[in-house]
Parts: sequence; C-alpha cells; structure tokens
Amino acid sequence: MDVEYHEEYVRNSSGVQLFTCGWLPASTSPRALVFLCHGYGMECSGFMRACGVRLAAAGYGVFGMDYEGHGKSMGTRCYIRSFHRLVDDCDRFYKSICGLEEYRSKSRFLYGESMGGAVALLLHRKDPTFWDGAVLVAPMCKISEKVKPHPLVITALTQVEDIIPRWKIVPTKDVIDAAFKDPDKREQVGRTS
Repeated sequence: MDVEYHEEYVRNSSGVQLFTCGWLPASTSPRALVFLCHGYGMECSGFMRACGVRLAAAGYGVFGMDYEGHGKSMGTRCYIRSFHRLVDDCDRFYKSICGLEEYRSKSRFLYGESMGGAVALLLHRKDPTFWDGAVLVAPMCKISEKVKPHPLVITALTQVEDIIPRWKIVPTKDVIDAAFKDPDKREQVGRTS
C-alpha cells in the first residue's frame, strides 16, 4: 500500500514552534489512528519513520510531534522545563487531529518508546476514556532509586534551576553518545537540532 507523508509546524501555548508529521495510507481512509511519543533526545520524522511507514502501509493513520527542544521543534536542545507542559502539548495536538471530521469516529492508540512510554501513560491518565489502547516499547516509567540523589540535593538543585534554568549542574555524558553507538546515527540526531 502506498503511504503519504506530511509535515507541518504548530505553536504550543507558550508560542514555541513545534514540528509535527504524519503518515497516511494513500488510497483509503485509515482504519484507526496511532500517535507516536518519542524518547528523550529523539524525534519522530527520522527515528520513528520506519514505524510510521509500516503502520500506514498496514492501513493506520500515524501522527507524531517533536517535543519542545527535540528534533525539528524549537527550544533549548533536550531541555524539558516542565514534563506536564510537554504532555499538554501532545494532548492538544493529538486531540486536534482526532477532532477533524474525517477522524472523529476512528479508534485512537498511543505508541510510546522509552521516555515516550511515560508520555503515553500520562496522556492516557489525563483522559482515560479518550484512548482505546497503547503500545509501550521499553518504557521509561520510573527512575531507579539507586540513581536518584538525596532529597535535599534534589530540593537545592530545583531551587538553583529556577534561578539558572539552563546551567548544566551535573556533568554527564551526552545522551546522544550514550544512546547511539553508530557515529552516523549520532551525527544525524545532531543535525536535527
């Protein structure tokens, strides 16, 4: 089955320009809708493309959005000021798609990878009767207590973060270097920012 790809930009409630994309079966109305929630430091149009194409070829309408600061969306690279705002951005955009006349009667599913699994779970929790199901791939649903700093350290760093929000307090390896061993993939992700 042929697949149509489209992309556009929308603005979130703070006015930040967010990249969106979608894959649709070319010659028929989609049997259901699938909404992609990508992982930290990732994006939809490249790294989730194979998933989108395969699902659209199987007859589904697939839509994705790069979170603020991720992929082709504007914002400080990989900086998440508010996880709840990120979830609200997805909620608004995905529900705007579901509200289109041609999609109102379609079943709606979430597909989340890694941190996107947490996004998908929070979207479902926000409005459980709206979603018909979810697929979670290696979901990051909780941070292990073994890697969390002491609660006093978290409180202090949170207060510092309010004063200097982009200051990298804890030196860590770049998430892209940790996530991708293939230098070509690292370079590709670096180009999307």
